[in-house]
Amino acid sequence: MEHSGTEPRRSRGKKWIGTLAIVAVFALGFVVGDFGTYRDSAQANVTYSQLKLFGDVLSLIQSSYVEPVNVDNLIQGAINGMVQTLDPHSSYLTPEMLKQVEVETKGTFGGLGIEIGMKDGYLTVISPIEDTPAARAGLQAGDKIIRIENESTKNMNVMDAVKRLRGEPGSKVTITISRKSLPEPKSYTITRDIIKIKSVKSRSMDDGIGYIRLTQFQQDSHQEMARALQGFVKEKGGLRGLILDLRNNPGGLLDQAVKVADEFIDSGLIVYTDGRVEAQKTKYFAHKEGTYSGFPIVVLVNAGSASASEIVAGALQDHGRAIIIGQRTFGKASVQTILPLEDGSALRLTTARYYTPNGRSIQAKGIEPDIVVSDGRETPEGHPAVLREKDMERHLRGDGEADNTVAPAGKDRKAGEPKKPGNEPSGKPEILKESGKDPQLDRAVELLRGWEIFKSRFIEKKKAS
Repeated sequence: MEHSGTEPRRSRGKKWIGTLAIVAVFALGFVVGDFGTYRDSAQANVTYSQLKLFGDVLSLIQSSYVEPVNVDNLIQGAINGMVQTLDPHSSYLTPEMLKQVEVETKGTFGGLGIEIGMKDGYLTVISPIEDTPAARAGLQAGDKIIRIENESTKNMNVMDAVKRLRGEPGSKVTITISRKSLPEPKSYTITRDIIKIKSVKSRSMDDGIGYIRLTQFQQDSHQEMARALQGFVKEKGGLRGLILDLRNNPGGLLDQAVKVADEFIDSGLIVYTDGRVEAQKTKYFAHKEGTYSGFPIVVLVNAGSASASEIVAGALQDHGRAIIIGQRTFGKASVQTILPLEDGSALRLTTARYYTPNGRSIQAKGIEPDIVVSDGRETPEGHPAVLREKDMERHLRGDGEADNTVAPAGKDRKAGEPKKPGNEPSGKPEILKESGKDPQLDRAVELLRGWEIFKSRFIEKKKAS
């Protein structure tokens, strides 16, 4: 399964039926579609020429290939190939795949429970989801899935892989992985199960510290988190500090990330998006009503914290509302919009970049924690097995990276709020190596307890004076 910052479906696309129909449209010298009109005649001529080439190839295959071919399969293959020249988060979704995506946002489906991406032409595990068959089998971040059953995954489309990995609960699937620490590939036969992801887990800790873990941003994530916060406030002594754990949270719905951040920020920008289409130039602001304040917040992140997780962490960091602890995040700062087509299929297309309140683009960079704490597996310099956005093939380029056809030079930070100095982490982050079971969580608790001690002594000293 692959998650990304996703917006709801907004528009209906145009379906082209048959090569002749395609060519006939472009013969008029312009094209009308959901994303605007090509009025430049030179561009129209180039497009017409390329479509004519496509039609010639299709015609030759139909007439001369050694066996009869299915035209629908050829067209779908062409669409897949076209989309795969874009970034790794854009994809063509068949009607069946679209249903899978819709189910995914609700948090219940049959499968293994892994986040996957593409690296070096192979499917690569970004993170196994806790309490799932994949995690129990021992799959690890960085594992390359080289075969599903007996089929090689070399250059396999991610959505095709998802389709093969998911299935009826109780059924089995054999995958073969390559891992740097193994002398040879290893096969796992895993029994699929209902993957019901509870997006919010919470518990009370000592000294009035609340702990909330967000595993992903689903349709009801904000409501679940709000209930957890209300429970903490009602407890004896109230809420004195909060740990928001976003580690290995791959993202999800953009609107849920905005609502979660809004719980702790009383005014100003939370995030803004900028794309080529006017509808993708959007600013999301915080509201004072209902804001939780008066207690410190620590946010835990790591290389598996992506997209919507980075929106929340970036907003709280820029507003000075939280201390970020852990490791540099995944670095996915793009928004995908699902655009349905008339036959029930859809395009999941990258349509915008998002920026933190201070105008930071973290695409392919990630968010650098205020305090870097190793989890005992990844060194501060980065472990070769860790997969981040910058490691993915055809990733959307970030600031300072070489230009490519996906991200033209000068596009970043074109619009939105100017970058404000003074609110970003300064100096070299603190690097700690601890030996606890969860050194990052231990460090967060230690920091909040230290704050309580400091605050109580400051108040007592002020009263005495």
